[in-house]
Amino acid sequence: MKLQRKNRLRASALGALVVSGALVLTACGSDDNTKASDGTAKASAPAPGDIKCDDAKGKLLASGSSAQKNAVDLWVKAYMAACSGVEVNYKSSSSGEGIVAFNQGTVGFAGSDSALKPEAVEESKKICTGGQGINLPMVGGPIALGFNVAGVDKLNLDATTIANIFNDKIKKWDDEAIKKLNPGVTLPSTPIQHFHRSEDSGTTENLGKYLKAAAPEAWTYEAAKKWPAPGGLGASGSAGVATQVKQVDGSIGYFELSYASAQGIKTVDVNTGAAAPVKASADSASKAIAAAKIAGTGSDLALKLDYTTKAEGAYPIVLVTYEIVCDKGNKAETLPTVKSFLNYTASDAGQKVLSENGYAPIPTEINTKVREVIKSLS
Repeated sequence: MKLQRKNRLRASALGALVVSGALVLTACGSDDNTKASDGTAKASAPAPGDIKCDDAKGKLLASGSSAQKNAVDLWVKAYMAACSGVEVNYKSSSSGEGIVAFNQGTVGFAGSDSALKPEAVEESKKICTGGQGINLPMVGGPIALGFNVAGVDKLNLDATTIANIFNDKIKKWDDEAIKKLNPGVTLPSTPIQHFHRSEDSGTTENLGKYLKAAAPEAWTYEAAKKWPAPGGLGASGSAGVATQVKQVDGSIGYFELSYASAQGIKTVDVNTGAAAPVKASADSASKAIAAAKIAGTGSDLALKLDYTTKAEGAYPIVLVTYEIVCDKGNKAETLPTVKSFLNYTASDAGQKVLSENGYAPIPTEINTKVREVIKSLS
């Protein structure tokens, strides 16, 4: 009897262990299917045939904008799973560093939140034999204003107030200008600590374009990659700014929406003059980006955005990240991989990744032209 009882207990324990192991595996599988490593939602896997590997091979180096990092990480993972023997390595740094690397010929393409300046285009001709660097809009999205103020869950600001916060003229959260925009909200007298990017950044430049256009009397600085205003503290990359805002009570900073989503950071609703303040989202950014016009010529598809839009539901603080390539004169050893990878990112499947992860897909009319230019790269 004792032996039978012991065997029954042993069998029961083994059964429990098997069930426990199955639950652990199921839980891991579930988590892996819904979250990326940075905490953002993972994109659904591309269907077979969505990714055309063509003659892609070897290693492709790229670098630049941290704004598009989360999207590129997902693209790279899907692409490398489909294209055996191909390695795409994107170094997230800043738009400025990406452009420098591109014009030094050390990367196959660069990511930048701002289109190439004329002097950078001229410099690119040394690398792009018989051609020049061009801008291909690939990732759109809102620049979220993340805030961390104890006891405040919802915050409305307009362009002038945002400008005066970041130029160090509004110093406390219970300032009359902020209270006026937030009736019924109890605002503390906590000092405002604003964070900005410490390195040259296209995200900084795009925020500057918005402030210069929407609040020219308050924001007197020209839009530039380098932070121009006094006060505040710098942090490296969008991830660095988001981390500081997450940790510091009374703080505000700017970064792409995916960073706010990943860390659970509350974001400002922007009063544009429309019927209601607009929340940062992929949909509200898409409404603003849809009104963009192509400002580039030939194969260059640089866009002109309307930062002063008052359209209902259109979030005005947006950026478009470009992939910068040579129209002609790309390196023969990496050209097939560049074209193959960018064909995927510009495809319906690639753009779907954006809408699933807090970014805004490039409008169809513009994206159709992007695909045509990619095919013509040589």
